[in-house]
Amino acid sequence: MTHSPIAYLVPLSPNFEENASIPKLPLSNGQNTIGRNDISASDKRLSRNHLSLTLTLTSSTITVDGTNPVAVVKSGNRRKLRAGEKAEIVNDDIIELIPGNYFYKYVLITPNSNLQKRGCFEGRENGTGESKRKKIREGISSSSKVEMESGGSPRNCEEEEAIRDFGVSEDELALTFRLLRVKELPAWANTSCVSINDVIKGDILVAILSNYMVDMDWLLSACPTIAKVPNVMVIHGEGDGTLEHMKRRKPANWILHKPRLPISFGTHHSKAMFLVYPRGVRIIVHTANLIYVDWNNKSQGLWMQDFPWKEEKKPGKGCGFENDLVDYLSMLKWPEFTVRLPDLGSTSINASFFKKFDYSHAAVRLIASIPGYHTGANLRKWGHMKLQSVLQECTFNNEFKRSPLVYQFSSLGSLDEKWMTELAISMSSGYAEDKSPLGLGVPQIIWPTAEDVRCSLEGYAAGNAIPGPLKNVEKGFLKKYWAKWKASHSGRCRAMPHIKTFTRYNGQKLAWFLLTSSNLSKAAWGALQKNNSQLMIRSYELGVLFLPSSIRRYGSGFSCTSNGGPSMDNCGSLADSEELRTTLVTLKWQGTSDPVSKVIPLPVPYELPPKPYSSEDVPWSWDRRYSKKDVYGQVWPRTVQLYTSQD
Repeated sequence: MTHSPIAYLVPLSPNFEENASIPKLPLSNGQNTIGRNDISASDKRLSRNHLSLTLTLTSSTITVDGTNPVAVVKSGNRRKLRAGEKAEIVNDDIIELIPGNYFYKYVLITPNSNLQKRGCFEGRENGTGESKRKKIREGISSSSKVEMESGGSPRNCEEEEAIRDFGVSEDELALTFRLLRVKELPAWANTSCVSINDVIKGDILVAILSNYMVDMDWLLSACPTIAKVPNVMVIHGEGDGTLEHMKRRKPANWILHKPRLPISFGTHHSKAMFLVYPRGVRIIVHTANLIYVDWNNKSQGLWMQDFPWKEEKKPGKGCGFENDLVDYLSMLKWPEFTVRLPDLGSTSINASFFKKFDYSHAAVRLIASIPGYHTGANLRKWGHMKLQSVLQECTFNNEFKRSPLVYQFSSLGSLDEKWMTELAISMSSGYAEDKSPLGLGVPQIIWPTAEDVRCSLEGYAAGNAIPGPLKNVEKGFLKKYWAKWKASHSGRCRAMPHIKTFTRYNGQKLAWFLLTSSNLSKAAWGALQKNNSQLMIRSYELGVLFLPSSIRRYGSGFSCTSNGGPSMDNCGSLADSEELRTTLVTLKWQGTSDPVSKVIPLPVPYELPPKPYSSEDVPWSWDRRYSKKDVYGQVWPRTVQLYTSQD
């Protein structure tokens, strides 16, 4: 390329705004070759000679020289060019180098142009500039498929970007959940998302961290606050080898506890945090292991709510949330320890300690699993039978009669059709407004394809956290359930899911929604035995259930880490004054609520209704061989697997 330019390729951000941190590429009269070295990228997926631009005073053409394609966007219309293909380009066209989402705007130099003073998308304030960007986004996202080309080039997702508009006021945070930030995503895809330091903060007196996998070195470096907490207990599911390392690396005042597993092949899989503050307790239920990749590279979910101390003179009655919480914690049987707390002095930290907080304004119900053989009154206390019992107490809009179900998770157990029916019966529980049962819903299973994993931010390495053994995945009866992981509106097509969710929906409205640690397995949900009189569960699990009936009282605004909002003295009266009917919806819902209703948006990361697999789609299986290279030039299997089939 010469130094007598007649045009420029102006680099654009994923938002299609000029990226001033990257130099413009000057284009001279004649042929200009553009490749990996020209765009200052070490991305070996790009060809050294990716494309050529031939410029004259009257016309300009683009030719694809490499094996990977190029897309040209003209006025919102996107055309893909493959190796050897040519097209004419004009001023303001967008050129996309595939793979890698490298975007450039073709800008001719004219006597009236001033590239130093003008942005890529000039227009009136709040007018043509954003409109033009929107058209370009629509054009680039016109193909709904995520395409992969030779050499491992990722496809483009639709970029509807609905998560841009997801905002939650401080006093309504508990009514919804939030996605975790993903390091490699653009800023818009991380709107209202959280990291570990957003939730573990403030003057924490006691911390109980419950999880399956714990990387002690990462946790202490990523979250300095936790290292300063005077009393910390980690409830985990790690094996002996990792446990020895944890013992060596943990601070001296930390306690480690692995709950008893009475049935083989079970795990302690619950992911939660219980943080005690001078003002109250913060309860966090989430889906991420305490390891780097889970908090940086994957689609994950997190719910959080703060609760004040109960008034000593008004202890109050327990509620559903409190009873479920204390029952669950009591089954963990951790070694009781004593701490000194303001106003309380020497205090024993056990399950009963958590009765000291006021959960009357809890926005969710807890759905937990405890290993064992559960009979009698305990039959409906855990697993899918607990979910069934809670749903049977609820009345839903008539529109959810016989509406479909979605199961979305990251590990697939050994299933059979009988158990799938058993689970569907529990998840279809509840009554319509006309007092009739909602009726059995047909489930769909959202599970990444092999191509999804290959094209992901981590390449095949993401498959370590999606343990689906071939013998489980390839069962013939499952074919009718498979549906795609499509997450364009949340920007997470390529951030593989470790989040686990179950829901019943109609369009973009949700009857209920469960964010949980439970995968689709008998070990997690339990299986009925002995003529349905016994429920056998292998693992510890924990989830939060969002229900319209359980969140009528909102707006307490209580926070353990902020003095803003109502105090402990008046939060109850404020919440009691709000009695609006609530509607759960996805981020893609479009509509208006009436004066007596409250719409609660939930950032469901995947698209509803899910799109069934095509005949070409192959469900990901982590013990299948894949010779087609991923985005990092790797094949599968790799030699090391980090997760077990329970996660």
